[in-house]
Amino acid sequence: MIGRRLSAEAYVAGILQADRAVLGRALSLAGSLRPADQALAAEIIHQLLPHLPPDAVQVGITGPPGAGKSSLIEALGMARVADGKPLAVLAVDPTSPESGGSILGDKTRMDGLARHPLALVRPAPSGGHLGGATLSAREDVALCQAAGFGMVLIETVGVGQSETEVADMADMTILVLPPASGDDLQGVKRGIVEVADMILINKADGPLLSAAEQARRQYGQALHLFPPRPDGWVVPVLAVSAHSGQGLAEVWQHTDDYLARARAQGTLQARRRQQRRTWFWQCVGTAWRQVLADADKAQLLAQAEEAAAAGQGWPPALAQQHIRQMLRL
Repeated sequence: MIGRRLSAEAYVAGILQADRAVLGRALSLAGSLRPADQALAAEIIHQLLPHLPPDAVQVGITGPPGAGKSSLIEALGMARVADGKPLAVLAVDPTSPESGGSILGDKTRMDGLARHPLALVRPAPSGGHLGGATLSAREDVALCQAAGFGMVLIETVGVGQSETEVADMADMTILVLPPASGDDLQGVKRGIVEVADMILINKADGPLLSAAEQARRQYGQALHLFPPRPDGWVVPVLAVSAHSGQGLAEVWQHTDDYLARARAQGTLQARRRQQRRTWFWQCVGTAWRQVLADADKAQLLAQAEEAAAAGQGWPPALAQQHIRQMLRL
């Protein structure tokens, strides 16, 4: 099992001392599917909770394939660490449904940032989890923040209706889009646009500069069709370039402005409270599935499933009957 030679206390001590090797092993524990590893990771994070910096933040970055998210994140990250501010990037790669493998190429695409002493780039497989992130993303964020990374960027797999989950674990959500126009705007789901706190049109350089500016105007106009946000925030739409550096300073300025405003208004605290509530119910679902994995209970579940398939009862009624049976065991 991963890292079993270290106790939870040894992990905590190493992480608080910003030991990269210990942090890496703890992140592997958090992403492990072994029950013993998960239990150890949970104990590590429990002990780290009092040590999490109160001003630490996490920002979700999502967008369609080809938008240049990784290149943009490296450019943004290099600008931040140049100011002496530590930064961690959790980059999620899709897992193949056929082989179960992932390429995990983000560390290569962010080579300069990955080698910087103030930065950490941690690629992780999605494990087939829908939502754009990983099942252990929240644990990974906590571990990185405890190690001194006050800003954690969460790069999701890609854009779509399910990738709105990143908004349930981030203090701010940034949507990165390639230059597009006209009907191309329909390719991005409304759901992710509605949860975005900032929209960036990337690749605003060279022959794509004009298209990027056009897309910026179109998205700005489209946002006026949405109801005003309760917090009064007007979502910025910026044309940026990872290649030329255009707009990168403005991205960080708007990020700082949004987070400071959300903290002052209390919306940041309210958002985190709701996120923890959502996370709790996700954990309840996971725990219930683990209960059902017990051999005897799995057999009862299979019998109920077969009864539903054979038309021996109405599926909702059979499901309720099965749950009542489980609770009596």
